[in-house]
Amino acid sequence: MKYGYITVASAIPSVKVADCQHNIDSILELIFEADKNNVEIVVFPELSVTGYSCQDLFRGQSLIDNAEMAVIKLLNETRKMDIISIVGVPVVAKGILLNCAAVIQKGKVLGLVPKTYLPNYNEFYEKRWFASAQDLNPCEIWFAGSPITISNTPKIFTTSSGASFGVEICEDVWAPTPPSNTLSLAGASLIFNLSASNELIGKHDYLLSLLSQQSARTISGYIYSGCGYGESTQDVVYGGNALIYENGKLVAQSTRFSLNPQLIISQIDVEKLLLERRNNTTFVNAQRHVSAENINCQSTETKPFTLLRGIDPHPFIPSSGDMQRNCQEIFNIQVMGLAKRMQHTGSKTAVIGVSGGLDSTLALLVIVKTFDKLQLSRSGIIGVTMPGFGTTDRTYNNAMKLMQALGITIKEINISDAVIQHFKDIGHDRNTHDTTYENSQARERTQILMDLSNKYGGMVIGTGDLSELALGWATYNGDHISMYGVNAGVPKTLIRYLVKYVADYETLEITNGNGEEIKSLLMDVIDTPISPELIPADEQGNISQKTEDLVGPYELHDFFLYHFMRSGFSPKKIYMLATAAFCNNPTVNSYSEETIKHWIKVFFKRFFTQQFKRSCLPDGPKVGSVSISPRGDWRMPSDASYQGYLNECEEL
Repeated sequence: MKYGYITVASAIPSVKVADCQHNIDSILELIFEADKNNVEIVVFPELSVTGYSCQDLFRGQSLIDNAEMAVIKLLNETRKMDIISIVGVPVVAKGILLNCAAVIQKGKVLGLVPKTYLPNYNEFYEKRWFASAQDLNPCEIWFAGSPITISNTPKIFTTSSGASFGVEICEDVWAPTPPSNTLSLAGASLIFNLSASNELIGKHDYLLSLLSQQSARTISGYIYSGCGYGESTQDVVYGGNALIYENGKLVAQSTRFSLNPQLIISQIDVEKLLLERRNNTTFVNAQRHVSAENINCQSTETKPFTLLRGIDPHPFIPSSGDMQRNCQEIFNIQVMGLAKRMQHTGSKTAVIGVSGGLDSTLALLVIVKTFDKLQLSRSGIIGVTMPGFGTTDRTYNNAMKLMQALGITIKEINISDAVIQHFKDIGHDRNTHDTTYENSQARERTQILMDLSNKYGGMVIGTGDLSELALGWATYNGDHISMYGVNAGVPKTLIRYLVKYVADYETLEITNGNGEEIKSLLMDVIDTPISPELIPADEQGNISQKTEDLVGPYELHDFFLYHFMRSGFSPKKIYMLATAAFCNNPTVNSYSEETIKHWIKVFFKRFFTQQFKRSCLPDGPKVGSVSISPRGDWRMPSDASYQGYLNECEEL
């Protein structure tokens, strides 16, 4: 295990019913293949040594003896291998037959886990042959050449790298209280399920939902192996399901109804799961009074690490299939948050600075939707454009046209003279384009908005987004301040998609122009470079001050932000994930390792030094899993040291 990842596999072997020699050879082939691919733990289907569908053959001694001999062969063949294998085998213990999972490593049976819940309804008759773990009194048996203690006590297996796992068998996870509940609360971050679930109309979708929910509920990696081709089709068919979940998310799966053996390999981020559990106080509280038998696996050699899982370069952006639904959800959260605040304060007026950029455009659209929802006149929306030294024709025209098309009240207040006078008052050279030059403009604009809100009895609606606030890319007591920040929970990489969603799907009544005009304006805003426009334009009148040239690409910073805040990862791990996501990736903007290293240092320095701005943020709605509200998800001292993080960045 490295960077917190453990490599696991779910295997679907070739099966011949009651032919233990064939079955163990097929199992060994997949174990050898898994070992070559640096798999640390591999799981096989329920009763994989004999085949699940042996029926009354389980009542004969020959099949039981052949199964045990097959396990002895498996032990001999894997004696020099570190890989942990989990196979299904019938085991006799003090006169009862148990449906067991045998956990095997380096030629040794580390433990036997008997099945708890035996289905005995419809097509299932397991109680005809097997006893439940609940019927078992702890005892020592002789199995596969060694004495083994077998009991119904929950068992936690821990690898030498520190990953802990538990095992349950098929019907166990369908029960009202699955053993995996207890196993997870007792410390197992991985659950392996040996299964033999047959196929019926609609059952597969239910299975996927069941495993996803169980993985999410237990905050675990859930690795499932179900019987496939070769099992008896006398009355039912087994589809061969190999499924790997991480905290409710499906990360790998087999091809159903395949005629060939399959080995599905993926990685589970155990570190992330443990961080999630520590952060979830409900999970922590549920751990009380839960105990299990702890079994230490044998030490293993360090294997080379290769990241097998694809890393999403844009973790804040919904997948294409969910884009419309998720954007609608986020937009509605923003609208409902503002609607409640306006009703509570009795406000019928909203004041917003409209720059023609992405953030103010999204905030304006939220306000318009809110006013429509509250059945307030759009004339109560006061959109203020405040051109200054860096305003370009493109953003100015887009701002004016958008406000006109939406039918709101428009005010234009040029800030140049006021700022020049301010420069004279404080003795600043207007030709020196430094921080004072820039922030004076931002604070002048905020003062205008605040004073207008007093004049008209309204609220100043903030436009700053999550990414800007995380980096501190906001002028303290300038655009940093508002009376309600509707974009506070929305990262920069997502705003474009939200604006496009409104353009494509939200119906906004137009007083001047039409829907196509609105859509055209919004698409041009989306294509406009991100800029505070505080520095004069270039000779061609184009934006000269591009934010991402100064502070860094927002897609990188949003990536860093997500994995630092959502998962609590170290700079070293975030860097590894970022190189996997962005280096030589033809589907996204590609960045070199050096570029990523440069901007991750910028991110951590800015994130820590700018906390004082976040400590006094205006109210605003949380829309996703990451929030930097000082009243909610993120409470951090403004003077915390970041040196340790920078030192780790330097060592990358």
